[in-house]
Amino acid sequence: QVQPVESGGGLVQAGGSLRLSCAASGSIFSINTMGWYRQAPGKQRELVATITSGGSTNYPNSVKGRFTISRDNAKNTVTVYLQMNSLKPEDTAVYYCNYRNPLGDYWGQGTQVTVSS
Repeated sequence: QVQPVESGGGLVQAGGSLRLSCAASGSIFSINTMGWYRQAPGKQRELVATITSGGSTNYPNSVKGRFTISRDNAKNTVTVYLQMNSLKPEDTAVYYCNYRNPLGDYWGQGTQVTVSS
């Protein structure tokens, strides 16, 4: 069992930066993908960024060039980071960490990011 735990959300003004962290501990597969997703009120959860165990990254156009995902790998813990720059009010959402391996998906509890205009 793997339980991702997020940290680092908060309130920031438009144009500012935040860094989110997520630690996933437990039975870590060597092949896995870590990701960040977000959900704003009244909207569906959407992809923010993913990074594979091999280091390949993926971003939607809405955050490309502003957000950067990275990861640190240890024996039984994977930590993923999301550096968010040039934040906009439309980035306001609950951000969820995801750990995915061949057996399934594991989600964190979410952390609130609020960007004021």
